Amino acid sequence: MSQSNFSSESYLFEPVTPHDNAIPIVFAFPNTYTVGITSLGYQTIWADLAMRPEVAVSRWFTDAYEPLPRYPELLGFSFSWELDYVNILAALEHLDIPISSADRSRPLVFGGGPVLTANPEPFADWFDFILLGDGEELIGNMLSAYQEVRYQPRQAQLRHLAQVPGIYVPSLYTVSYECPEGAIASIQPIDSGIPAIPATITKQTYRGNTLSASTVVTAKAAWESIYMVEVARSCPEMCRFCLASYLTLPFRTPSAEKSLIPAIERGLKVTNRLGLLGASITQHPEFETLLDFISRSQFDSVRLSLASVRTNTLTQKLAQTLANRDSRSVTVAVESGSERLRQIINKKLHNDEILQAAVNAQEGGLSALKLYGMVGVPGEIDHDIEETVEMLRSLKKVAPKLRISFGCSTFVPKSHTPWQWMGVAKGADKKLKYLQKQLAPKGIDFRPESYKDSVIQALISRGDRRIQTLLRLVYTYSGGEVPSDGMYKRAFKELRGQLPSLESYVNQEWSSDRVLPWQHLLGPLPVSTLIKHLAASQNASSTPATNVPEMVAPVA
Repeated sequence: MSQSNFSSESYLFEPVTPHDNAIPIVFAFPNTYTVGITSLGYQTIWADLAMRPEVAVSRWFTDAYEPLPRYPELLGFSFSWELDYVNILAALEHLDIPISSADRSRPLVFGGGPVLTANPEPFADWFDFILLGDGEELIGNMLSAYQEVRYQPRQAQLRHLAQVPGIYVPSLYTVSYECPEGAIASIQPIDSGIPAIPATITKQTYRGNTLSASTVVTAKAAWESIYMVEVARSCPEMCRFCLASYLTLPFRTPSAEKSLIPAIERGLKVTNRLGLLGASITQHPEFETLLDFISRSQFDSVRLSLASVRTNTLTQKLAQTLANRDSRSVTVAVESGSERLRQIINKKLHNDEILQAAVNAQEGGLSALKLYGMVGVPGEIDHDIEETVEMLRSLKKVAPKLRISFGCSTFVPKSHTPWQWMGVAKGADKKLKYLQKQLAPKGIDFRPESYKDSVIQALISRGDRRIQTLLRLVYTYSGGEVPSDGMYKRAFKELRGQLPSLESYVNQEWSSDRVLPWQHLLGPLPVSTLIKHLAASQNASSTPATNVPEMVAPVA
């Protein structure tokens, strides 16, 4: 594997020289260097480890790695995309580490990131422990706890680590089922020994005044030479499907003057490409201050990129700032062109605001508008799809100079959200094909996400420990390559009678009193609140939309 990727890196921190007795750690990202080094979460944790003298850390990617310790004590994975699980299995095999935690003597294998924080159960047997939630403080707490038991037997280490808030040791919990193909009956700690294993584990939430910023800049990142700053964490809108909102609450916004602007100044000393990240950055209370700062003449050579912005905050000033900073497009998430469906979703947005955003983008000097939407939403009817088509056609009329693209995914139920009990709509793939047929002749660039990938994401999103065997079987079929959907169907057929069907995991609507695979892993909101939000969306679905603005062309 190549080590040349690392030669182009510019650090924005000072790594330290590890102590002689430092803990040897391999910190891995289960994808290519180009993808992994673009992950702000991975960068942040790696730099944290590299600045600790008690740690000697090496990075590993699927196509590149730094010199690795002969006997690592800890192997960590930053897990951001469900379908990267095949690369985790390949990494363990490559490093000659048993896949099952029960078969290992060393190292301790741990993981973190959005996939594992949401639902680690499909991978429970592969990890000795899992970090649930924000890593800023959790990494330090984990290392301190590990050092206390560094030379103790493996089981004593795991029992001690399980006492740290946010650390989940799957092997210390047992799951029982109503029958091999039935629902979960209970999830319990294996015993009540000393120290006692907690019955539940709570996701950790970082509440500091500074969020993440790039620790390395490289031309070999997916976004070449970009310096990234996290402007906000979570989102206050709480769309009923949205893991990025519900799992990361509360909405946090660091000070522009004390945190964000100094971070931006540091980055622009090493590159002229700046990315502002967050699920809802334009709702930062001081976002205008940031725009004014970036608009200064000293930054005329800077190329600015933004994460998806809230549609009704896409002002002409924002569009002009982006155009003046070498951006050609802006991205907004609209979910649907149907007012009724957005009420069900809890998307507080009207069609006239979408149209006005397009006008503002065009008048501000941008050349393209990228929209994101979804099909298969609970409560969706055919008329909602027609209204999405009409809304997109209207955008071409009010902003004819803009290139309009519409990226569209299929609804996938996510844990810790009000729609975790809902299933994937079986007819969603037909709706994607219908949109393609309707939009392409109108000059709208339609970009559907793979329906088949959505099915597998849903399997993993709502999966329990029983699908571990299935995922490993699929991995053997694929030979380490990206598995096809046929491989999953073949594995379900081979394991028939040993686990529920694909349909029961993916398409079935679950009752709200069902024991969920992640029942013992607590998110920001209690289940009772999620049930209330679910009921609110169902009530909106049964009530016709009223008193919403007509879809009319705004005045530029």
